[in-house]
Amino acid sequence: MAGSSHGHTPAAWTGVIIAFIGFCVSGAFMVMAEPLGFWAGLVVVALGGVVGMVMRAAGLGQPKGSAHHEPVGAEG
Repeated sequence: MAGSSHGHTPAAWTGVIIAFIGFCVSGAFMVMAEPLGFWAGLVVVALGGVVGMVMRAAGLGQPKGSAHHEPVGAEG
């Protein structure tokens, strides 16, 4: 796995960071018992996925067909 570039793209990092912020917001509002803030945080999580897909479509993600898979234990 270390030899592949799976997920090491600006699109992947941006999407994950936005989703992580959304999870943090949802968690905080869940503890504060504020349902509206909880759902707003989940909207931010979904927004992270959308942003990641849009950035990938704009060419900032991993190109299709560039991932190469090695069998488990085939490190040498």
